[in-house]
Amino acid sequence: MLGLAGAAAVGVVAGPAIGATTSQTGGQAAGPSAMPQGFSVRSSDGTVLTGDAQGDPQAPEILFVHGLRQSRLSWDRQFADPALAGFRLVRFDLRGHGDSDKPASPDAYRDADRWAEDLAAVIAGTGLRRPVLVGWSLGGYVVGAYLRAYGGAAVAGINLVDAVTKLSRDLLTPLAGTFARSTSSHDLAERTAATTDFLSACFYQPPTGIDLQRMLVVNGMTARAVNEGFTGTQTTDLEPAFQAFTGPILLTHGVHDRLVRVEMSERIKALHPRSHLSLYPDSGHSPFYEEPARYGRELSAFVTTIVKG
Repeated sequence: MLGLAGAAAVGVVAGPAIGATTSQTGGQAAGPSAMPQGFSVRSSDGTVLTGDAQGDPQAPEILFVHGLRQSRLSWDRQFADPALAGFRLVRFDLRGHGDSDKPASPDAYRDADRWAEDLAAVIAGTGLRRPVLVGWSLGGYVVGAYLRAYGGAAVAGINLVDAVTKLSRDLLTPLAGTFARSTSSHDLAERTAATTDFLSACFYQPPTGIDLQRMLVVNGMTARAVNEGFTGTQTTDLEPAFQAFTGPILLTHGVHDRLVRVEMSERIKALHPRSHLSLYPDSGHSPFYEEPARYGRELSAFVTTIVKG
């Protein structure tokens, strides 16, 4: 297990002041139209992670962790959602994704503690006090890795969104296994086709127009080594870390998910007495994008309930 000393060793290495917002009135949180403030932090192995934040630094905090082959831009609808305007919102690109560093070796993505250290670096570097962690897909694994390494004392609550909490053939679909191989293929044509198909599989209500174009670009930016390393991890079961967490867990899952079975979320619900499962009938793997208004209301209510105790 890792101690908190690792978090103390990280810090902001670039970008404007983390505590700043672009627009505040009377000490209240900036509105959803406020531009996020960029930041970069360095993880314990030297990997630089890039992200941005918006909202009053004293407001309740939500830290978003995106999924495999995605980026912090996945949360654009949440950063523009009036239902979430009263919170401090923070997001970042996972290692190997978006604007963050992309180590070339698969070993940089194989160890669960690396993902945990990255999340600890963002929490420490952005000065978060006790955030609610939102983990989508691979992001759920990252949140679980953090709990396994650091415990949950500094976490107010968790929202798992179609999250991967256990690498099991019974809980992931055969299609997910196919993409684990094809999206890391050394054959460019195969990898390109697989990337397009993978993105399509993430939705029941598929993105179109400029949204689709941007998502394809982001998916193509992801380092091939991410898949190669992550699929070789020795840490395949993070259910004990979530079971040991004493705070509340909101489980969000799209009924039409083609990658992660609903049973994955149902297992966490059965293991954790303070959990609630919310199923989205018109969503696939990405309910926060496909049904954003409902998702924003539920996340806002979840965080508000935690704050009120």
